[in-house]
Amino acid sequence: MGRGAPNRHPATEGDYAHDVSDAPPGAEVSSAPPGAAAARRRKLPILAEVAVAVAVVALVQAFLVKPFGVPSQSMENTLHIGDRILVNRLDSTIERGDVIVFGHGATWQDSTLPSADSLLTRVVRAVGDVVGIGPSNTAYTVKRVIGVPGSTVHCCDTEGRVSVDGQPLTEPYLFENLPFEPGSLDCSSTPRSTRCFPELTVPEKSYLVLGDHRSQSADSVVTCRGSVAPTSPSASSCARYVPAERVIGTVMATFWPLDRFGRLP
Repeated sequence: MGRGAPNRHPATEGDYAHDVSDAPPGAEVSSAPPGAAAARRRKLPILAEVAVAVAVVALVQAFLVKPFGVPSQSMENTLHIGDRILVNRLDSTIERGDVIVFGHGATWQDSTLPSADSLLTRVVRAVGDVVGIGPSNTAYTVKRVIGVPGSTVHCCDTEGRVSVDGQPLTEPYLFENLPFEPGSLDCSSTPRSTRCFPELTVPEKSYLVLGDHRSQSADSVVTCRGSVAPTSPSASSCARYVPAERVIGTVMATFWPLDRFGRLP
C-alpha cells in the first residue's frame, strides 16, 4: 500500500451503531428502531403547529377580519341567503349606510344565547367563541345602519321615503319595500301603511338598523310599523337599537359564491 493510503475495510453494523451513539462507554444503548424515536420527537412540533395555527386564526378573526354566513333574505338583493361575507373588525367608525354584523342572544336585548343542556354543545360553543368557526354562544345578524347616535329617523314623507334629521334618503339598494300609496295608503290613512313608523331619536352608543329587503326584515322598527301612531305613548319606545359594543364590524366583501365575489355595491 502507498504511504498515507487509508486503511479501508467494509463497514459493519457495529461501526454505524458506534458512529451515531452519543452514549458514554458502558451506558445502555436503546434497541428501539430509529424511526420510533423520530416519531416521538415529531409529536410535540406537530401539536405545537396546530396550536399556533388555531391561535393565528383566533387572533385574525378577533382583531382583523371575520367570516360570516348570511342566514336570511332580509338583506336581499345586496346579500343573498348562503352568501359568505368578510367583516372588517378594524373599522371603528360606523356611518349611516354601512352594512354591519352585530351579536346578540335569543333576542336583541340578550348578549348571549341561553346555556345549552348538552355538555358537548357547551364545549363546541366555547371552541367556536375562541376560534370563530362553527356554533358559538352568540347569534349574529346583518343589517344596514340608517340611524347613528343622536340622529332622528322616521317614515314616511309624502313619497314614502325614510327621513333622517328631516332629510329624505335615496336608497337604491331597496328591494320589495312595504306598500305605500300617497292619498290612499300612507301615514295619514286608515289603515296606515305598514311602511310608516314614528319619529325615533337614536340613543347614544346605539344604532338604528333596517334590512334592504324591507318587507322581509325583522329590524329596529319591526314593532313600530303601521300600528304605532306618531302621537301614541309607545311611539318613542317601540324600536330596538343595536348597542355599539355589540357591533362586530362592517361588511367589506362577499367571498362566496365565486360569482358574487367582490366588495358590496
